[in-house]
Amino acid sequence: MLNASSSDSRVTAPLSEGPCADLHWYAVSTRSRHEKMVRDRLAGIGIEPFLPLTRTLSQWSDRKVWTESPLFSGYCFARFSLMNSHAVLQTPGIVRIVGSVMPEPIPDEELKAIMKLAESARSLERHEYLTEGTWVEVVRGPLTGLRGQLLRKGSQDCLVIRVHLIQQAATVHIDVREVIPLQ
Repeated sequence: MLNASSSDSRVTAPLSEGPCADLHWYAVSTRSRHEKMVRDRLAGIGIEPFLPLTRTLSQWSDRKVWTESPLFSGYCFARFSLMNSHAVLQTPGIVRIVGSVMPEPIPDEELKAIMKLAESARSLERHEYLTEGTWVEVVRGPLTGLRGQLLRKGSQDCLVIRVHLIQQAATVHIDVREVIPLQ
């Protein structure tokens, strides 16, 4: 069972150039298993970090131990102005600021939703990012091995199988937990 925890993952005094600083939330890609260190180092230089954590029960050789690990491995969030991007990029453990061409801010409502989840006492776990139209393969159940496109009909998830030559298709209701995205 996973529990959300933010364990002091935010700092209230971000580094800024004044009251008019253009602060936005960005995702920063980290080196493998460096997320907590990056969070702490960003806080140390005055950048507001946010690292949503999950609490998991792990089996060690001689006992069970509760561990906290990042909800999104390889990523930490930080609130800063792009004028401070050099300081962020110079932080040990950070690979890059995420964006397709240049750093792109994360919409406030998306990050506020993740923060609200992390602050709640509810179980929380990472989920595969699947959107309608994604090409998927069924990995569980009687349809294992089928490939098709994920579609939503009403409140049901469906798998669309197409026969291109006759330009016809069929859909079948499916549980989204039975599929994985195709690469």
